[in-house]
This record gives sequence, structure tokens and C-alpha cells, in this order.
Amino acid sequence: MKRIMLMLLILATGSGAMMGQTTKADADSVKKVEKAAKKAADAAEQMALYNEAMEAINAKDFVLEAERIDFKRGNYVYVNSNVNFVSMKDNKATIQLAFNFAPSGPNGIGGITVEGIVSNPVIKTNKKGEVSLSMMVQGVAVSANVTIRMFRGSNKCTATVTPNFNGNRISFVGNLYQTEASNVFKGRSI
Repeated sequence: MKRIMLMLLILATGSGAMMGQTTKADADSVKKVEKAAKKAADAAEQMALYNEAMEAINAKDFVLEAERIDFKRGNYVYVNSNVNFVSMKDNKATIQLAFNFAPSGPNGIGGITVEGIVSNPVIKTNKKGEVSLSMMVQGVAVSANVTIRMFRGSNKCTATVTPNFNGNRISFVGNLYQTEASNVFKGRSI
């Protein structure tokens, strides 16, 4: 009798352990499926943002909201995307740079805002789907070549502003949106 009870106890314990393993395996497979679904949803969202950004570039009606400013020799600073941007609407471009410190600049928000007329806009797409927009911006306080590069599958891009009269290039790194979808504050332009 003791043997039978011991045998039943071993079977009951062993089957419970096996049930625990199958439950863990099921939980792992559920986690993998959820992770794959989340990854697919993120990829679809990024592709939708990319398509909107492409429409904005082709319509020449966009705003690049910069999260980071890169300087000539590798130095960079993180900035507020609401006041640091490069925008284009039809044949006019605006470049605004404002840092997060107390002294006010010529634009009233701690930096500088320049506007100009766009000439020679050229949009190129390479085999990998990377988009490049080159344009010349000329105005009262600006004469520069602006090159915007955006990788396929995302609206993240870089706008490099290279002045014609000196070598102090600056790059705006951020996200490109349609003008009506952006949230920027424009200061006084020079």
C-alpha cells in the first residue's frame, strides 16, 4: 500500500511539474508573438511617417524639427525641437537656431532666425531608398547650401547647412514632418 501511495505521489508531482513547463513554454511563445506583433506595428508606423515625409519633401512643404545640433568638429548639443528647425514652404526657407540659455538673441528666443529664397532644389533617391534634397538658400542674412538626407523607413533625417562665405557648417538632426503636422515656434527673423 505504501508503494502504491508513493507511486501516486510521484506521478502527481511529476505531472504538475510537466504542466508548469508547458505553461512556461506557452508563456514564452505568447511573449514572442507579442514582441513580433509590436515590432511589426512599429515598423508600419515608421513606414507611414516615412511616406508622409516623402510627400512633404515632394510638395516642398515641410519642417525638420531638430533634436540635436552638430557642429563642425564633432561637438554637438541637444536642443528643444520646438525652436530649432529648418523649414521649406514653396520657394521660401527658414532656418532657426535657438539654445536653451537665458540671454536672448536677435530672434527673441535665444538664437537666430534667417529666411531666404530657395533656388536649385534637387531631390535624389538612391538604390537603398535614401532621399537627398539639396537646395541653395539666399536671403538678407543667409547665403548657404542646405542638404537634407533621410533614410528609408523613417522620418529621421539630417539637414546640413553650409554657408557660402565661411566653413562653419552646422547640422540639424531630427524628424521631418509636414508643415501642418509640426509644432514649432518661429522667432523674429533678421
